[in-house]
Formats: sequence, C-alpha cells, structure tokens
Amino acid sequence: MSAHCMLTGVRPGFGNRISHSHRRTSRRFDPNIQRKRYWLPGEGRHVRLTLSARAVKTLDVIGVEAAVARIRARGVKV
Repeated sequence: MSAHCMLTGVRPGFGNRISHSHRRTSRRFDPNIQRKRYWLPGEGRHVRLTLSARAVKTLDVIGVEAAVARIRARGVKV
C-alpha cells in the first residue's frame, strides 16, 4: 500500500536520524494511513479510500459525497 492520502495528499517526509555521536542516517516519517470502506449513497456502492488519520476526521465533518468529489477533483480515481 502506498503511503499517501487520497484526500489531503499527504506523503512521507524525509530526514535524518541523528545518533548520540551525531552520525546522520536517512529516515522516513510516514503518515498514519488507514484503509477505510465507506458507503457512497449517490452511486449506491461502497468505496475503499486510503486516508490519513486527519483526513478521516475531515471526512466525518464534510461527508462522504463531498470528500469523494474533492478526491476526484485532484485527479485520483475512486
């Protein structure tokens, strides 16, 4: 599963681990990605969305129809 959110577009961030001796090695900051299944009443079917935890809260506020419209406006197939 790719580590990016369909609604907000958040992707992994990159940086360095810094040890006690101050050596630097690469690391990755992954977003909290969840796969959720929602009922889409306008189309009479379920959709499975890959969302960050923040996007799940946003979806609860704006509703499934508006969220799917935003996702499709970004050019992501649902």
